[in-house]
Amino acid sequence: MARGIGQKEVRALTTLFTARAWPARIGALVVLALAAWAWWNEGRAAPGVMAAGSSIHGVVVGIADGDTITVLDADKREYRLRLAFIDAPEKAQPYGAAAKQHLSDLVFRKAIDAEVVDVDRYQRGVALIRLGGDDINYAQVKAGLAWHYTRYAGKQPRADFEAYETALQAARDRRIGLWQQPGAEPPWDFRRERRG
Repeated sequence: MARGIGQKEVRALTTLFTARAWPARIGALVVLALAAWAWWNEGRAAPGVMAAGSSIHGVVVGIADGDTITVLDADKREYRLRLAFIDAPEKAQPYGAAAKQHLSDLVFRKAIDAEVVDVDRYQRGVALIRLGGDDINYAQVKAGLAWHYTRYAGKQPRADFEAYETALQAARDRRIGLWQQPGAEPPWDFRRERRG
């Protein structure tokens, strides 16, 4: 529970508005800044610890892009998760915003289950996300808003691999989502060009 404003903060506010000397006002600002920092961090979620094979149940509280979410569990631990086996367009790419919006429509503020298959170099859990049994990663591919990321699908069960490939081909054939554009650039090529 967040604490209220204390006597020290009241004195600092009074000093800030009534003191004639600048050193006293600056001291009051420092006290208030430290109090604000403590208040801000008091309610912040602690990052959760992830490892391959772990499971997470929580509510999606953030959508970074079409394949990255933030989940808050019942113990107020925060997890940044990248959807496994897929790669959605980057925000600066065509359909990047659409992929993010679709993912948001599917899971934002909803309770999901995540099965962590790996932890990436950015300390994000690479996870299979399920909502009521539905495979959300697959849903992004089926909607034509992500590629099946076969380069990193080594841990994906064979039946799921084939289902993702079939969904990708169907979206491409029906020209839905990002497949409406000719020569859609995969996000891994887009990232490589931006780095180079």
